[in-house]
Amino acid sequence: MIYDVTDLDVYNRALKALNLVYRLEKQIPNSHYRLAIQLTSAAEGIPAHIAEGFAKRRSIKEWRRYLDIAMGSSDETITQARAINVLSDHFVKIDKNLCNQVTSEYKIISKQLNKLKNNWVDYYKKI
Repeated sequence: MIYDVTDLDVYNRALKALNLVYRLEKQIPNSHYRLAIQLTSAAEGIPAHIAEGFAKRRSIKEWRRYLDIAMGSSDETITQARAINVLSDHFVKIDKNLCNQVTSEYKIISKQLNKLKNNWVDYYKKI
């Protein structure tokens, strides 16, 4: 049974994945500060949107809207990680493997969000 947002695997995974994002963010040169801010803002928004939507889950439409926003933030995180990966050819201190880890982790998060969004109606009818 899901009683709290912390009972959602995707929420916990998104929080844990922030560690990867912060590690990657530290490697981005100051000359690309905006990219670092966009990366962390998008990633930080995911668990926040899940939590806000969960609080409004009595309205399935509203809950799904917040999950859509979280998916958008996840996809944005993937795009930022890919852009940083491209930059890694120009800056030695960026770890390509870490960029790929971030991309892979957020692909999983996006899939989990999509699955939660599509299956919530069925789950909600049971409670």
